[in-house]
Order: sequence, then structure tokens, then C-alpha cells
Amino acid sequence: MKRDSYFLVFILILLGLALWAILPTNSTRLGRNGFQLGLDLKGGTHLVYQADLSQKDPSLTDAQALAAVKATIERRANASGVTEPLIQTQGSDRIVVELPGIKDVDAAINLIGTTALLQIMVKHYDTSGNAILDANGNPWFVATAMGSDGVTHELTGKYLKPNAQVVLNQTTNQPEVSFEWNTEGAVLFKQITSDNKGKLLAIFLDQTNIETATVQDVISDRGVINGLKLKDAQNLVIQLNSGSLIVPLTVIQRTDVDATLGADSLTKSLTAGAIGIGIVILFMIFYYGLPGVIAATALLIYSALVLAVYKLIPVTLTLPGIAGFIISVGMAVDANVLIFERLREELRAGRTLHRAVDEGFRRAWPSIRDSNISTFITCIILYWFGNTFGAFMVKGFALTLFIGVAISMFSAVLITRTFISQLIGGGMVKGLSIHEVKNNV
Repeated sequence: MKRDSYFLVFILILLGLALWAILPTNSTRLGRNGFQLGLDLKGGTHLVYQADLSQKDPSLTDAQALAAVKATIERRANASGVTEPLIQTQGSDRIVVELPGIKDVDAAINLIGTTALLQIMVKHYDTSGNAILDANGNPWFVATAMGSDGVTHELTGKYLKPNAQVVLNQTTNQPEVSFEWNTEGAVLFKQITSDNKGKLLAIFLDQTNIETATVQDVISDRGVINGLKLKDAQNLVIQLNSGSLIVPLTVIQRTDVDATLGADSLTKSLTAGAIGIGIVILFMIFYYGLPGVIAATALLIYSALVLAVYKLIPVTLTLPGIAGFIISVGMAVDANVLIFERLREELRAGRTLHRAVDEGFRRAWPSIRDSNISTFITCIILYWFGNTFGAFMVKGFALTLFIGVAISMFSAVLITRTFISQLIGGGMVKGLSIHEVKNNV
């Protein structure tokens, strides 16, 4: 009995921690400084990009190139102020981007999916001083310089320090993008400006000429880009600081979710969940009496523990995810039903109450264990399917159900048993005859 007292203290401590984690404080509420909500509940945009891996660096594997692109997108999304973006790889050449709460979707697509390859080039002339034209009749710009390693390099954005910023020109009061080269970039830029005084120097972004100026002085480590609108300058800063995408991306799927629809779905889901749990609790109390009260109490503690785990991991809650939680509640009740029915059988066999409780839990455990293991296997298969084929709603359902079922095993076996043992040991059922106990179970 002393062991059960320790278990009771442990359960109460867990409950206190769970309530501390999930109860709102000040303006905290579900979805705001609280649980992480998916697109279907919060609204936003679901994008699927396909990477053109044929243009990657040959020294990189497809997996390495895709991981590098994913990291760049994450930096851009976080820097742009998108809250809780979800970026995941899908298959061998796709990246899924979820942008909850985003309003200007087109701007976000341009910011995240633009390659942002910055190149510094100089207009090329022949030996007679005439501009060389490309196949389309446009001036040909090239830019290479000898690096500190004695090898010729092209000056691109990869030599930039990640400290570009938007500044206002003191003369024109127009926005400019100020950038700074790293040590090797400064060497290259100094060489290019030194060798090409009086020639046109152009800044290209994704092979588009965004600025052209005449080289007047030797420049080493700093430069500016002007002629941009403020929003374009801000986006360029984010792209330069996050690095360029090493391969081009193409949007192959786009799904927009209205925030109002998401809020309405969330309210209805929570209402349905509360009604369902309430009906289950009433049934358990009506059918099993005192043990039903114990099961209802354990069920409430279970719900608090599951929600706390969802919040602390955190788990992104979607409509299917909430459905997974509600199903796990039903499975937690199912475990209690198995235990109580075994308890009834032991009492009918004439065992004492203490012995009936021990045997009831011992004999119910194999059924609880095997049914939950089969559910775990199903959840793992669903999670793999959702992760592999981009069905993230399926993935969310599998994850919430897996966590809920795992905690339900703890709830049914430890919490319910501890409460029953405490009631028996505390004398709350003392003096009842075996017949009276049977009627209450």
C-alpha cells in the first residue's frame, strides 16, 4: 500500500505539471502562445516545390542538395516573419512548405522560391574596344578574378557576409541594399574593380540585370545596390542573408486555406470532442458505478497529460490530429472496460476484493498490451505513408493517435489501479459484502 501512495503522489505531481503546461495564462489561448495549429485550423498556404536537381553541383548528392535547399528556405521563411512555418522534404526531389497565417501568398512564394543568385559582372570588350554581344544581341557581361588561392573564380553571392541591410541614401532618400564581402570576396572584388576602371559593372540577380554602374575607383569589401523599391529591397536582403538556392525550384502544387474556415473548424472540433468525452464519462459512471467514477477521473488526468505532451513537443494539431486524440480517448476507456470486466469475473469467482483487483489487472494486461501494439504498428505505417507521400494530414493523425495510445496504457494500468487501491486501502469500500461490491463493479 505504501507503494501505491508513492504512485499517487507521482500522479498528482504529473497532473500539476500538465495543468501548468496547458492552462492559459493572461492572453494565452489555443493557437496563440499555446498549441501549434496546422493550416486547416489556422489558415495559410500549402506549397509543394520541385527541385531541378539536374543543375546541382556534381560534387553533391541529390539528398545533400535537397537538404541545402530546405535549410535555405527555412532561413528565408523565419526571416520573413512567418510564424511556425513547416518545411519538409518529400521523396527525392520535392519540398513541402506550409505557411500558417500568411496573407500575401504571392509575395511569400517569390521570397521563398526565388533562387537569388547574385553575380557581379563587367561588360566585356574585344581588343578593339568594341562591346561584345551575345547570341541575342545583348552586351556580354563576364566577371572572373584571381583569388588568394591562385585560382580564377567568379564573384557571386556565396562570398557575401550574411549582414546585408536596407539603408536610405542620404542624397536621394531612396532605399538601397548595403552588402559586405567576406575576405575572399573582397580580394575578388578589388581585383575586378582594379582591372576594369572606366568600364560598366553590372549586378545580376537570377540572371537579370538589376543595376549597372561605371567603375570609377577600386573597391574591396563593400558595395550597395540601388534602384529598388522598399519591399523589393527588404526581400533581397532576406535572400542575400539566407544564401541563394543551389538549384531552381518550381511550384507544382498550391493549396490555400481560409483562416475563418479554420477557426470555425477548430471550434466545432473542440465542441465535438468535449461532448464525446462527456458522454463517455457519463456512460462509465452509469454502467460501472464507483469504478466508473475512478475511470472518469483517470480519463480527465489522461486528457491533461496528452494535451501537455502535444504542447511541449510540440505537435502540430490538425483536424485529423484532433480526431486521433479523440480516438485515443476511446481506447483509454476501452482499457478500463477490460479491467473492470475482469474484476467482475474475479469477484464472481469468490475472490477477495484485494485479490480480485490484482488478478483483474494482471489478466486484462495482455489484451490491453496486444491491442495497443497493433495500434502502434498501424500508426507507424500511417506516419511513414504520410511522410513519404506528403499526406501530412495522415501523418498528424498517426502521430497524435500514437502518443495518445501510449499514454492511455500508462493511464489505464497505473492511474486507475492506484486510485482503486487507494480507495480499498483507505476504507471507502470497507464493510461492503462481496455481493454489494459486485453490484458496484
